[in-house]
Amino acid sequence: MRAYIVRRLLLVIPTLFLVSLIVFFGMRLIPGDIVDILVEMSRGLASGSAPPTRAEVAHSMGLDLPIYVQYWQWMGNIILHGDFGMSYWKHIPVIDDILIRLPVTFELAFLALVVAQIIALPIGIYSALRQDTWGDYIGRSFAILCIAVPGFWLGTLIIVFPSIWWGYMPPIRLIHFTDDPLGNLQMFIIPAIVLGMAMAGGTMRMTRTMMLEVLRQDYIRTAWAKGLRERVVILRHALKNALIPVVTMISIWVPFLIGGTVIIEQIFSLPGMGRLVIDSALRRDYPLVSGVMLVLAVILVFVNLVVDITYALLDPRVHYK
Repeated sequence: MRAYIVRRLLLVIPTLFLVSLIVFFGMRLIPGDIVDILVEMSRGLASGSAPPTRAEVAHSMGLDLPIYVQYWQWMGNIILHGDFGMSYWKHIPVIDDILIRLPVTFELAFLALVVAQIIALPIGIYSALRQDTWGDYIGRSFAILCIAVPGFWLGTLIIVFPSIWWGYMPPIRLIHFTDDPLGNLQMFIIPAIVLGMAMAGGTMRMTRTMMLEVLRQDYIRTAWAKGLRERVVILRHALKNALIPVVTMISIWVPFLIGGTVIIEQIFSLPGMGRLVIDSALRRDYPLVSGVMLVLAVILVFVNLVVDITYALLDPRVHYK
């Protein structure tokens, strides 16, 4: 296991290097130039004094250097000093802005993941145990409904109709968990449910399918024949093996969660990484967008590593060398 983890950690290096290339150069392929935007703003704000020229603005931000030099300076500062650069618009270190926004996105994604599993696992297991009954049909229909309903549409309805009918609006000012745990939970629980619905539907169907497959195995029939109670057979013998593909599916949903927070954070006015990426991309704030995407890539790489290690914990037949 230790050797496997070391090899996976070594593979992280070329993976993140490739991600950094895509992020850095891809951002600069977007139409529009931050230098032109800043020059026009300077001209509008200038009163009597001559506005800076385009060359002066580009030189002050280091954008007059060849692009490969800009890339190596950016990567060198990250590797040697942990410095992601300064935001062109906010004039604060990129890492400081990320550390402020990251807990919001992390909490929203974590709650959505928890909500999805609370919904999906019991219904998926029940549907498999009561195959082709009314309970199974209702569970499968609910799973399809969760997948079919767009999160942005459901979130918009939750914002609009309660405000019209009952005069209720979700809080738009961020409530930190350390200040008011209950108020923080009230602020995040509705966006988490909206974000977790689609994931709950897919996980529900996968859980049902895998439980049906496991329940037909010989060792499950033997457990039933020995007279074990249903709860023991399901929880101790069937569920662990059925959860392996479900865990894989959860790891696939993690990028969806991070991407889904972009829309949900906009709808519910949550100051997380999603809103930060959108605002920074619109302003062509290259260091901020590149820093955010690189941090998210690191998180996704290590989430996949944790999922791979979880296989060995769920199934003793899985061994890593």
